[in-house]
This record gives sequence, structure tokens and C-alpha cells, in this order.
Amino acid sequence: MLASARVPGSLHELHLFRRDRDYSIAVSGVPGELMNSRMHASEDALAELGCAPIAGRRGARVLIGGLGMGFTLASALRVLGPDARVTVAELVPEVVEWNRGELGSCAGYPLRDPRVEVWVGDVGAALRGPASFDAILLDVDNGPEGLTREENGRLYSPTGLRAACRQLTPGGTLAVWSAHPAPAFARKLRQAGFEVQTHGVRERPGAGANHTVWVGVRR
Repeated sequence: MLASARVPGSLHELHLFRRDRDYSIAVSGVPGELMNSRMHASEDALAELGCAPIAGRRGARVLIGGLGMGFTLASALRVLGPDARVTVAELVPEVVEWNRGELGSCAGYPLRDPRVEVWVGDVGAALRGPASFDAILLDVDNGPEGLTREENGRLYSPTGLRAACRQLTPGGTLAVWSAHPAPAFARKLRQAGFEVQTHGVRERPGAGANHTVWVGVRR
């Protein structure tokens, strides 16, 4: 174990581990790992699927909720153009520092890209005000059925989804990652104003657990 960090507004802690060249993050009191540097294909897919519809827009603005190990951010930067701006909202300050340190090597240190700005705080606070983003990518907690923080459920509530819809420019996309299928969630997205596609993605290419990515396009 390399480091620990308290999750704001929660009794849980995040623990950063390294084994040889592999890294993992676990949540106190929750069996297994929250994420592992060897298994990130679905995080890559979140950015690829969510940014594909707006990749050709000049000056595209993207909000990513949850930094994690930086794989979603790195994938988004590969899809987007050189004039894009990507804001990463991360609740836990230590996770940002881990990514600026040795953990950042896993995804190629995407925080060093000049197109990136980091906002330390709840991504829900960024989903207020007039439309300002072309894509919003949410990899917060464990998806709509959260693990670490009750407040995260507000993001995926009808009110939270409508707020995300209002933050998107016309034709903008909301992409949501989940470790579980949550079949009712697609209906909630449609009710909030999105045209929805559901994608099943493996955590490793052709192997590992099945994760889910929903992509909603603002009507």
C-alpha cells in the first residue's frame, strides 16, 4: 500500500496499492478492487463512445467526472482535436496528486497535456448554469449504483440527469460508465431528454468482467 485518502463526505477511504508494475485502488470496507491499471478497456471506451459524436467540433469542451487512474482522460485526449478543452472534476485531492506522481505513468501522464484543467470538487457543482459542454463523461463511484458516497446518487437521479442535459450544447453527449447493467437507467436517461444507446464493454479486450456504458445525445 502506497497511500490512503479519505473520501470527502464519507466514512470510506481510498487505498492505493502497487504490485510490481501494476497499480490498484480499493475502497475500505468494500471487497475487491475499485480499479486496476491492467483492466481499463471500459474506461477507454467511455471516452471513445462519448466523444466520438463531437470529435470533429472545433474547440470542443468536455467535462469528465472522476479522474481515477487517468485512462478515460487519456482516451478522450486521443479522440479530441488540438483546440479542445477538457475539465476533469475529481472529488479526492489525493487522487490528483497520485496521478501527478508515479500513478500517472499508467495512462501516460495525461494531466500534463495543455488541453487539461483540473477542478477539485464534486462534479455535480459543475453541472449548474447555462449550456457549456459538448460532452460530459461520468465515471463517478461505481455507476448509478454507487459504493462510496450517497451524494453521488444525485448525479444519476432524474434531477441530476436533467441538469446534465441542460449543461450540454445541442447534439452534445452524456456518457455514463457502470460496473453493473442497471437496466432501468436507460429509461431515466430518455425521460431526462436523451436519445440513448447502451453498450456492453469488457474490462479487458476480449476478457474480464462486463461493464456498461450509456451514451445519451441531447435531443
